[in-house]
Amino acid sequence: MIVRPRPGFLHLFFIMRGSVVPRILPQIFGFGIYGALVLLAVRALGLDLGNAGPAPFALLGVALSIYLGFRNNAAYDRWWEARKLWGQLVFDIRNLARASTGLIEDRVELRGLLMEAIAFCHFLRGLLRRVDAMTEARAFIGEEAESAARLANPPDAMLRRMGERAAVLYRAGAIDVMGYRILDERLSQIAAAQAGCERIMGTPLPFAYTLLLQRTAYIFCLLLPFGLASTAGWATPLFTALIAYTFFGLDALSEELEDPFGTEANDLALDGLCRVCEISVFEALGEVPPKMIPAEKFYFS
Repeated sequence: MIVRPRPGFLHLFFIMRGSVVPRILPQIFGFGIYGALVLLAVRALGLDLGNAGPAPFALLGVALSIYLGFRNNAAYDRWWEARKLWGQLVFDIRNLARASTGLIEDRVELRGLLMEAIAFCHFLRGLLRRVDAMTEARAFIGEEAESAARLANPPDAMLRRMGERAAVLYRAGAIDVMGYRILDERLSQIAAAQAGCERIMGTPLPFAYTLLLQRTAYIFCLLLPFGLASTAGWATPLFTALIAYTFFGLDALSEELEDPFGTEANDLALDGLCRVCEISVFEALGEVPPKMIPAEKFYFS
C-alpha cells in the first residue's frame, strides 16, 4: 500500500511508485508509434477515409468506459471489503485479548492462547498471499508452527487449537460456561473474517469481463488512428497514446485491485496489520510490544 502526502502539480507527472504506468508502457508507446505509422501511410497513399471523423469512436468509447467503470468498481469493492474484513479481524483479536485477560487466570494458558492468535494472523496472511509464513509463526508458538504449516489450512488449524485450549480450561473449571461462551464467540468472529477473505481470494471476477474489455480496448486503439488521421493530423499519435494510457491504465488498476492480498504497490498492507495485532496482544499481556513496521519509500507492506 502506498502511503504518501498528496504530490504537487509538477511532481504528479513524474511519480512511478504506486502508478500503473510501468505496466502499460508497452501499450502506450506501441500505440503511439502505431498511430504515427497509420498517419504516414494515410498521407503517403492518399487514402480517403470519408468524413465520419472520430464520431463513431466517441460512441464506442462511451460504451467501453461504462464497461471499464463497472469492472473498476467491482475490483474496488473487493479491495474495500478485504480491508474491512482485516479491520474486523484486528477488532476481534483485541476483543479476544481483552476478554481472555479477564477470564483466564493461568498466565501460561493465557499467553499460549494469545500467541496462537498472533500465529493465526500470520498463517492467514501466508494463505492469502500464497507464501510461507511458518518462520513468522514460529516466533510465537515455537515448533507447533511446523505441524500447523503441513496442514491444508494452517490458520484454521490455529483456530482449532485455540478452541481446544478454551475447552480444556472449561473442563478443568478454570473458566465457567459463560466465560467459555465468550471466548467461543470471539473465535467464531475470527473464523468468519477468515472465511470472508478466502471467499475473495477464491472467487475472481468473471474472466469474460476481462476478455471483453481487453479485446474491445485493443480494437478501439487499433482503429482510432484511422478516424483521427484526417482531423487531428500530426497529433494523432499523441491522442492515440493518451487514449491507450486511459483505457489500459484503468484495466491494469482493476486487475491489481482485484487481488487485494498480494504484494503489489496498491495491495493491502497485511504485514502492517499483523504487526498491529501483535502490538495489541503484547500490550494486553503487559509486555513490551514490537515497533510498528515503517513505510519504505512510501510503500507500506
